[in-house]
Amino acid sequence: MITLPLISQITIRHVTRQDLPALEWDGEYTHFRRLFAEAYRQSELGQSILWVAELPRLGVVGQLFVQTDSQNTRLADGRQRAYIYGFRVRPPYRGMGIGSRMLKIAEADLARQGYRTVSLNVGRDNLAARRMYERCGYRIVAPDPGVWSYLDHMGRYREVNEPAWRMEKKL
Repeated sequence: MITLPLISQITIRHVTRQDLPALEWDGEYTHFRRLFAEAYRQSELGQSILWVAELPRLGVVGQLFVQTDSQNTRLADGRQRAYIYGFRVRPPYRGMGIGSRMLKIAEADLARQGYRTVSLNVGRDNLAARRMYERCGYRIVAPDPGVWSYLDHMGRYREVNEPAWRMEKKL
């Protein structure tokens, strides 16, 4: 029996409402439940695009969210600038090309829609992700304090401090 490499078995597609529980990754990201629901609502309004990478019998192993419209037009302006966030691949599947493939698909989709620039933040201590983004053509354009907040799944206010680098790519 010949087994195909995992990357050839991956399906990258838009998120459906039924995918929302899978984005919690078996409880690891349950605290983001409200954020995922809001991102999905924004996708229904045309303000974001949500992607998942799925493997047969294993389910969702990656996700990538794109904000296409924002009050912060330096990130996303609804016409030419888009912002990638919530981009992750489950640890056992990293280094197999899944993240790079997801990024290429999202970028091609954005380019077809007329977007010219895409940006993202990468944690200053996440060197592996930064190297992947650089291989894919992203360049650091500014530091970002990475301070943000959200309501978790229990309705508790949480503050996050993740110093990051803002990276951009021309499509």
